[in-house]
Amino acid sequence: MNRTEHAPGEAQAIRQRIRRGEIAGHTSGLAPGCVQGNVVILPADLAFDFLRFCQANPKPCPLLAVSEPGDPALPALGADIDMRSDVPRYRVFRRGEMVEEPTDVGHLWRDDLVTFILGCSFSFEWALLEDGLPLKHVARGQNVPMYRTSLQTIVAGPFHGPLVVSMRPFKPSDAIRAIQITSRFPGVHGAPVHIGKPDLIGIRDLRQPDWGDAVEVAADELPLFWACGVTPQAVVAEAKPEFCITHAPGAMLITDLKNSQLAIL
Repeated sequence: MNRTEHAPGEAQAIRQRIRRGEIAGHTSGLAPGCVQGNVVILPADLAFDFLRFCQANPKPCPLLAVSEPGDPALPALGADIDMRSDVPRYRVFRRGEMVEEPTDVGHLWRDDLVTFILGCSFSFEWALLEDGLPLKHVARGQNVPMYRTSLQTIVAGPFHGPLVVSMRPFKPSDAIRAIQITSRFPGVHGAPVHIGKPDLIGIRDLRQPDWGDAVEVAADELPLFWACGVTPQAVVAEAKPEFCITHAPGAMLITDLKNSQLAIL
């Protein structure tokens, strides 16, 4: 990422609160206008394969930044970022099993760990709200509903597994506008991957999300499904690497970058 425009005030202040343990839940609606990122931290011997996985699956895994091995800093995303403490809640996986959900991973940090930051739909949600489109989960202070689908990602090395999607309902006229707006943000999942008929992608009941909070779809609304950055967690469960750290669903890294920097004309 060549552009280095930052909005350090609010984002930095929220990261400091997260670092002190004052925020441990989802980050939707925090630091409006600032880019939030999904997190995957892997040993260096798996980093190249995961990089190839991201390149092969850019919709669920749009890559924003990669760290040097063992370095918890990400200067391209914020001058003071510390990946050991700046995510509200982490998930720790061992051989594909989630074993811990700490608010700090300093006790687990190793010199061979590589951090990947992936684009998050919270960025395009900012653009939707700026355009006056309603988002039910944001209005209710909830986490967006996320679902495991029957669609499969493209395999790279040991990494394979199902595509995870997030869902937001819109009236048909608003759905058209939402597609237009999110198409301008390929770095944060871009346009939806599916519209309506959740059963066609293996979702049996919208009232039972695999992650996040259920959101009602009214009779005059269409469910829109976007590729989701929780996909790597489903992939980790399938690939079973010896060790992996991710964010807890909805608990993102808040960066100093502005969402407007990710838009294409």
